[in-house]
Amino acid sequence: MTPLDRPLTVALLATTGVTGSTLYGLYDVLNSPGRDWELVMSGNPGPPTFAPVVVATSADPLKGGNGVQLVPQQRLADYPSPDIAIVPEIHLPPDAFEPSAFAQECDWLCGVHDAGGIVASVCSGALLLAATGLLDGQEATTHWAYCDALARMNPTVRVCAERTLIGVREGERVITSGGGASWHDLALYLIARYAGAEEAVKIARLYLIDWHREGQSPFAALVRSQLVEDAAIARAQDWIAHHYTDPAPVAGMTAASGLAERSFNRRFVKATGLTPMSYVHTLRLEEAKQMLETEDCPVEEIAVEVGYEDPSFFRRLFRRCVGITPSAYRRRFGRQFFAVPTRRENSPTRKSALTS
Repeated sequence: MTPLDRPLTVALLATTGVTGSTLYGLYDVLNSPGRDWELVMSGNPGPPTFAPVVVATSADPLKGGNGVQLVPQQRLADYPSPDIAIVPEIHLPPDAFEPSAFAQECDWLCGVHDAGGIVASVCSGALLLAATGLLDGQEATTHWAYCDALARMNPTVRVCAERTLIGVREGERVITSGGGASWHDLALYLIARYAGAEEAVKIARLYLIDWHREGQSPFAALVRSQLVEDAAIARAQDWIAHHYTDPAPVAGMTAASGLAERSFNRRFVKATGLTPMSYVHTLRLEEAKQMLETEDCPVEEIAVEVGYEDPSFFRRLFRRCVGITPSAYRRRFGRQFFAVPTRRENSPTRKSALTS
């Protein structure tokens, strides 16, 4: 991932009926990467990764979903080329969407895409995004209640109701996400893509966002779909994403690539920046971290589960790569880290505890 020389501009499109929770949820979460973890841990905010702004056809206040009044920060005409444009959820019946009512928004979104920006939608926002023509002939997803309407109004769009995120492969610039709360997945995916998976995990912890969702998590989607341009190495990446516990992972990747061993090793390092075995360790350790965060099984069992027969080797590798032991990682980031203490019925009050 190339370091950013400036915050990426993210335009959040406000329209009549836009859902405030999605609009301002994205606004708050995307303001946090790079800034808020350092603020919480050290008291000093770091440099932000994104610069979100709420945009609309007019600077006048508009009525969002459930009647809430929203005030845009910029007009579309004054904000033509953001790095990322997101169409949040629009609160309306599935069959009530009229593309002609959003002509200005559609033209603006097409302009953002033509200028090289990413365009994305959340939930029913896919109906507006589809009206631009940018989804024609492509896969897309939306809230399950809007899938039939999306398919009916856009016959060439391949609607995948079961998917949470679509369009997250390397180089793709049109992204759709599913139900209303899928803006979490979209936000975390964008954070992982531009600030790194570690930063996305930090933001998930700050906001207590459940990123272990059914289907692909944003981080798994990012790691498994960022296939390199070298087709042979991409085949190896795809194979190892599903076989990282294999006892001979490098041999398996080499076979999947169709290359000779020396040629494979050389091209893999050139394409990914890692040796094949280092790449395998990265995948295994990421899976181990997720298990430590969400499960109570012993460290020895986790080691075997992710592909290491020797728990001692796993512990040494984990500490060398992550910086702390598996047990310390679990204490710091496991689910008990988020547990809210409850006062026992017979426990002393704060005052009595202080004076006893």
